[in-house]
Amino acid sequence: MHRLLNRIDWDAEEVLSDVREYVVEHLGDPEAVLIVDDTGFLKNGTASAGVQRQCSGTVGRTENCQGIGIKY
Repeated sequence: MHRLLNRIDWDAEEVLSDVREYVVEHLGDPEAVLIVDDTGFLKNGTASAGVQRQCSGTVGRTENCQGIGIKY
């Protein structure tokens, strides 16, 4: 997976189109709500995907943490 993500040429417009299509299909209901929660969670090390120093709403400062939660 790591090799795939790092060595494939991505077309940003095509990815955006695919994501938009997916969102419209799954959240196209007028009652739908999308909540993006960027709090993440604290992690030690950098071996897990997405672990890096980033702003963490959980602790209110920049820390080594992972993840963005998206709920729909």
